[in-house]
Amino acid sequence: APRPPSTPPANKPCSKQPPPQTQHAPSPAAPPAAATISAAGPGSSAVPAAAAVISGPGAGGGAGPVSPQHHELTSLFECPVCFDYVLPPILQCQAGHLVCNQCRQKLSCCPTCRGALTPSIRNLAMEKVASAVLFPCKYATTGCSLTLHHTEKPEHEDICEYRPYSCPCPGASCKWQGSLEAVMSHLMHAHKSITTLQGEDIVFLATDINLPGAVDWVMMQSCFGHHFMLVLEKQEKYEGHQQFFAIVLLIGTRKQAENFAYRLELNGNRRRLTWEATPRSIHDGVAAAIMNSDCLVFDTAIAHLFADNGNLGINVTISTCCP
Repeated sequence: APRPPSTPPANKPCSKQPPPQTQHAPSPAAPPAAATISAAGPGSSAVPAAAAVISGPGAGGGAGPVSPQHHELTSLFECPVCFDYVLPPILQCQAGHLVCNQCRQKLSCCPTCRGALTPSIRNLAMEKVASAVLFPCKYATTGCSLTLHHTEKPEHEDICEYRPYSCPCPGASCKWQGSLEAVMSHLMHAHKSITTLQGEDIVFLATDINLPGAVDWVMMQSCFGHHFMLVLEKQEKYEGHQQFFAIVLLIGTRKQAENFAYRLELNGNRRRLTWEATPRSIHDGVAAAIMNSDCLVFDTAIAHLFADNGNLGINVTISTCCP
């Protein structure tokens, strides 16, 4: 049963630098716990393990131990600057030394022999070898055991569960990265202004929604032994047209997120607007959800229908999924 409201002190807002919706007739409900949330400010690459297996071009990835010979083979592709792998298209200096394309753009001479990097010389032989090798994920040192064809490597590494977690707070001001276990500690120490409420049924009260520009409101919800981040973000999609995006993220993995569901609900003036979904992992982040419209989306006109004196209350309910 929901608990009576508890409203912690409001924080002062500051600025920062888009799903199906259903409407129902309103029905009475007891008020859950509430928090007043003010707008928030604007929100490692591991060295790859030397391991590979021989495979035909276009072969899929795999996992498991590899031989010293494969270790030697993949080591031939190590960039002398960043120690990541030199992958096609492979360019060499005039003496035959390799450097990855990302590092090459920042260099004026070969890091091995100090010779000229221009004109660009393509090493087609090494490209053919690279197409017959499975390279380890760059996050092998943190637990990923996959080996992949070079064409599959970048896409996998963008979503690898073993890549470092970034700070889940919206915006780009916080550059922290670390393990999942360290996320909550980081939030408590570096983002102390974020309010946390206990319970599966609470009210997220965002203050001063009429603030100009792009604004974030953030709070934490703790229930079922996990922590969830609630985010309301206002963006100006084009001049004079602002939209709000509300979403719940789990401080956990994608697999853990599949065990939960959340409901966001706006009530007022004989109207109701609801959104139900599975929470996203903080590994996916707020930006990806907004880009895919995988969240509650509404414009300023809708916001004003439910707001009270410039403050918007969103009922948030977290539930566990049936096995």
